[in-house]
Amino acid sequence: MIGITWVHQMHYYEAMTDILLELDHVECRYAERRVVQALSFRIRKGGLVCLLGPSGCGKTTVLRAIAGFMPINAGVIRLRGVLVSAPGSAIPPERRGLGMVFQDYALFPHLNVIDNVTFGLRGRTSSARRQRGMALLDLVGLSEQSRRYPHELSGGQQQRVALARALAPQPDLILLDEPFSSLDVDLRERLAYEVHDILKSQGITGILVTHDQHEAFAMAEQVGVMQDGRLLQWDTPYNLYHEPANRFVADFIGQGRFLDATLLTPDTLGTELGEIHGDRALLWPRGTHLEILLRPDDVIPDPQGNLQAEVVKKAFKGAETLYTLRLGNSIELLSLFPSHLDHHPGERVGVRIDATHMVAFPKSA
Repeated sequence: MIGITWVHQMHYYEAMTDILLELDHVECRYAERRVVQALSFRIRKGGLVCLLGPSGCGKTTVLRAIAGFMPINAGVIRLRGVLVSAPGSAIPPERRGLGMVFQDYALFPHLNVIDNVTFGLRGRTSSARRQRGMALLDLVGLSEQSRRYPHELSGGQQQRVALARALAPQPDLILLDEPFSSLDVDLRERLAYEVHDILKSQGITGILVTHDQHEAFAMAEQVGVMQDGRLLQWDTPYNLYHEPANRFVADFIGQGRFLDATLLTPDTLGTELGEIHGDRALLWPRGTHLEILLRPDDVIPDPQGNLQAEVVKKAFKGAETLYTLRLGNSIELLSLFPSHLDHHPGERVGVRIDATHMVAFPKSA
């Protein structure tokens, strides 16, 4: 028994030494208004995570508290095993050894690219600073822009400079506060993938804050969905999509529509569109009124399908087209069709429901 206990203790110690950042029941207030409450999570070294949620949910406040710009009113924050924030005491931001990339880039307009990147490298020779700066510019694909000024760069290039500057002091944790929000949609997602690869190649832990799930899924391995200052679910992007913890997460993540349903058996729901069968047992009593989430990939195009739908809207997405379909008088669902199946508003199309992996929640009164 003693040997088993010792092994368990060693495994626990090894797991804890791999934790870079820990928030334990953190609360933040602005005056009397509580904006973050009972928030807890851990991040392992080298992990890339995201705090995702709508504007005003408290995610940026959490980032500011981690950085040391915001005091906490309850709980603790530990960084590298050291207590850095507690009610009434905090280690200042400049002593936390973090990198930060801001929403507005915060580049110095009077300095060229290489001088922006090396600005925070104190105590090094000029040649060492330049060598480090050029290595980082090469990493972010901007070595040929080293003598240009911020106003001569595109938004995406400025964001890469800001990232290189944050990486320059070799921090083990970088905080990214809505860094892609001013860029166009396609560039935001592409740059998120690039930042993911850059941080992974350097072994740096990253925390992204965003309201855009596409950015979150492109960069992060773990995502925390927040609402009204609370962390509702901390999970992989796959599980957030397929196993949402509650209706808010289900509605916020991905695209989909809710359909009223009644639980007939543990794996069968009765709806206006007929019975829908799943591969899991729902644990509510029979007769419970539910809402079932139908994603676009649950509504399958099928000329021989048992349901006829009217095309209401279409959104061409290249390899596929997202259709809004009306079934009956009032039910509207989303469906993905191969793009070569080109239908127009007003047309009738055949579909079938294949929601085998059912996601359902009790219907609110």
